[in-house]
Amino acid sequence: MRIALDAMGGDFAPIPNVQGAVQAVGQNDDLTVILVGDQRALESHLDSEGLKSDRISIVGSDGVVGMDEKPTVALREKPDCSIARCWKLMAGGDADAVVSAGNTGAVVAAGLRTRLFLKGVKRPGIAVTLPTRKGASVLLDVGANPDARPEHLLQYGVMGSIYAREFLGSGEPLVGLMNIGSEDGKGNDLYRETHQRLSVSRLRDRYVGNVEGRGLYQGEADVLLCEGFVGNIILKVSEGIASFMMQSLGESLMTELSDERERAGAVLSELGRRYRYQEAGGAPLLGIDGTCIICHGSSDADSVGNALLMAVDMDAHNINSQIVEQLAMQAANV
Repeated sequence: MRIALDAMGGDFAPIPNVQGAVQAVGQNDDLTVILVGDQRALESHLDSEGLKSDRISIVGSDGVVGMDEKPTVALREKPDCSIARCWKLMAGGDADAVVSAGNTGAVVAAGLRTRLFLKGVKRPGIAVTLPTRKGASVLLDVGANPDARPEHLLQYGVMGSIYAREFLGSGEPLVGLMNIGSEDGKGNDLYRETHQRLSVSRLRDRYVGNVEGRGLYQGEADVLLCEGFVGNIILKVSEGIASFMMQSLGESLMTELSDERERAGAVLSELGRRYRYQEAGGAPLLGIDGTCIICHGSSDADSVGNALLMAVDMDAHNINSQIVEQLAMQAANV
């Protein structure tokens, strides 16, 4: 599998991207990584660190989209930037997947420009896996489509169910709609109409209805749907709370178990490993004809390496072919 990696994307690029690529090809003999970015800088880094591999190549690009830049403007002014070049490689058949820790809006916008949508997909969505009391749930969309329509959320239900079944082991995933109340008729026009559509769709037997925010981490559904604006807020608030709780727990444990600091440290280390985003690597942009994994901006080498391996797993599970098949069946039902 050939993956185009946005080597210039992320807060600490390009070092963790290059190191992550080396880790990934070392763990998968069938993987080839194309580092996309400043060719001279990438060559220099590979040489100085002794990281060269016959399965890591470099494709030069011109420019980088900064985290604080407006995606559409940046892509217009930098048409051959690293993330745009990655998508061009996949659109041209020179790569099977795109992985980036860069500006999320630019990653999505560059993808929308290529129109690499799977057959039947109206708008792609970003799916993240969040821990719950019952295991884990998939939340989408978390930023790709802030102006979603009911038909988009209905498709997210189909795509999210496939992803949850294949990656979380949810045999028949339960689907819920994020809302301000569990009762019928709650929410704005988007959520009321989406609720009605889900209730008569092919998902109706697995649709649990509206789910309030507190129900997400209780595991009330395996797949939770919302538009990108709400989803991104949920994700960022969750990250903040997790960081706050881990810091507070760490301080309390170290104080209460002052005589057993080693045991306290081991407990904290295990909790950190279980919930650190680096273990997952990234979040897939579902609905793309190909594979796109979007990483956290502060991704380290482990996170980038895991994201690359995640892209390989997406392909191995035939996620895209299942999406096309199920959406066609959903359309026929409508």
